[in-house]
Amino acid sequence: MSGVVITGWSTVSPAGVGRAALTERLTADVVAAAASTEPPPPVDVTGLSDEPLPSTTGHALVDFDVRAHLGRKGTSFYDRATALAVVACGEALSDAGVLVDDSNRARLGVVLGTSLGSFRSTSDYTRDTLVQEKPYLVNPVLFPNTVMNCAAGQAAIRHGLRGVNATVATGPLAFLDALRYGTNAITRGYVDAMLVGAVEEFSPHRAWNTWLTGRQVPTGEAAAVFLLTRAEQPAWAGPRREAEVLALATAYGPGGGESADRALTGCVSRAVRRAGVDPAQVSHVLTGETGVDDTDEFAPACAALGHTPTRTRVGRLFGHCDAATGGLALATFLAAEPVGARTRLALLTSRSPDGGTAAAIIRGWSGAGPADR
Repeated sequence: MSGVVITGWSTVSPAGVGRAALTERLTADVVAAAASTEPPPPVDVTGLSDEPLPSTTGHALVDFDVRAHLGRKGTSFYDRATALAVVACGEALSDAGVLVDDSNRARLGVVLGTSLGSFRSTSDYTRDTLVQEKPYLVNPVLFPNTVMNCAAGQAAIRHGLRGVNATVATGPLAFLDALRYGTNAITRGYVDAMLVGAVEEFSPHRAWNTWLTGRQVPTGEAAAVFLLTRAEQPAWAGPRREAEVLALATAYGPGGGESADRALTGCVSRAVRRAGVDPAQVSHVLTGETGVDDTDEFAPACAALGHTPTRTRVGRLFGHCDAATGGLALATFLAAEPVGARTRLALLTSRSPDGGTAAAIIRGWSGAGPADR
């Protein structure tokens, strides 16, 4: 077991800003699922871009305004991914009841998962170097947005964090990889607590990528961030424990297909063994699957567990969110109302097209996620 617990969390997602908005959205979806197997409808996203989109709808928070949450100062040049991440980090600190000051800022870090940072910022800045008048009048203030660690760096600056600062760019696996990174940083004593999360923004670039690769759901966006600390946490790291990260495992199945199936089955088996739990006690599996008949993650997971737990397809709830999908999965599991003193075990899985796989076992003390939809 890792000995690392979660003391607070928050999301910025199509449901809104904060854990309350996500909980309300999931509660409404549970009610709707009783009458329909269709996922929540996407919204009109044409107002988010002046550029052509493959579809007029998507899963985005169209009315998000970073200034409403952080003010004007220091936010003028945030790109959308950075804005989502910085707000989510602040909300997670607030939810955990953490006050950052000189007594703890050096022991509090942040790690965020992503696919490649802000696809839009990188692409637009590169285009400007080609189309602007000589001597290539690009705006140098926008350059920091083109690097993948922009969101994590800005989150640390905004919230005064001086501990470990990192970005993990592994696409669909990024959140679980960031969770492993943050857990290692804590258990090895580099920090006492970490903000761990992942972020993806809605942009024409991601929308076209989703459409061109034949994904079954519209593009989504989200930032999900969790405050992790040691089980014997310092008093400043939060008064409550919401969940415990029991184990994580990763593997690679070259070429995908059956090779990746075996890799994911092995991942789940190792995670269960490291967690020291009975696989029959794993009651929920949360996957990034989207289609009704998609079992690329669920089938290998069930093979390893030896039974068929309740499943939640996170992609069907929030759209194709790439790196942020894993974070939304954990938030979905934790968002349910407490069920007495009962504990629940959840399995989170991720899988990338190139054969990468990852799995995590989480013990939650706040109920469990909604049933499959």
